[in-house]
Amino acid sequence: MFSRPTWRSRVVYQVLATILILPFALPLLWIVVISFEGAGAAANYNAVFTQTPFARFLVNSLLISIGTVALVFVCTMLAGYALGKLQFKGRELIFTGILAGLMLPGIALIVPLFTMVRRLGLFNNYLAVIVPLAAVLLPMTILLARNFMKGIPDELLDAAQIDGATSFGALTRIVIPLSRPIIAVVIVWTFLNSWNEFLLPLLFLQDTSFQAVTQVPTYFTSTYGSDVPKIFAALVLMCLPIVIAYLAFQKFFERGLTAGALK
Repeated sequence: MFSRPTWRSRVVYQVLATILILPFALPLLWIVVISFEGAGAAANYNAVFTQTPFARFLVNSLLISIGTVALVFVCTMLAGYALGKLQFKGRELIFTGILAGLMLPGIALIVPLFTMVRRLGLFNNYLAVIVPLAAVLLPMTILLARNFMKGIPDELLDAAQIDGATSFGALTRIVIPLSRPIIAVVIVWTFLNSWNEFLLPLLFLQDTSFQAVTQVPTYFTSTYGSDVPKIFAALVLMCLPIVIAYLAFQKFFERGLTAGALK
């Protein structure tokens, strides 16, 4: 039997946790502090909204992120279920091929992607960013989803089949409701990566009306210098949707990431 921790031990644990977190929190606090310098917080943050198309870029990034999340979610749930629960020939070979994508650096795909986008005429089209981003993120999300779904008892799926449910019906009615933790991981992980993507929107969304929010800091840089406080103010505003998304799914995210990595 384990005794419940006393208030003193909880205080000690909290102090130790705070000390461990400080090295990671200080850079974030430093960004906020610098954004208040120069002309002042009000002037810096106001410049982000008035001197850049911040609102339009924000909408563009949301569209890209939502599209990428939707595509990755659908593909991850289907592939994770098939590779984790269904028995078919070549399953392990397919899974090994997907894992090979983890070893391929995304920068190595830039030239073939540029050629493909040019031939398909997809410049200034959100799909030119959404599809490549989803392809790069899928190996990791499929790995986590497969490992998580393998931990779901097979007896539940057998009972569903006895009741007349199809494989797809078992996925939608049993597996997905039980996979909320890993779904939160997929959503947050995909949103984080698609929101922070800089290179693909820069290459394929060259029209100002289609560019992403990661281009906003470039409005405060020039050949002869940069307005650092305004750049950091833009970075703070860019981070807010990520922080909100993580806080909204924090409980499920931590559970799903641990389970998907260890099972």
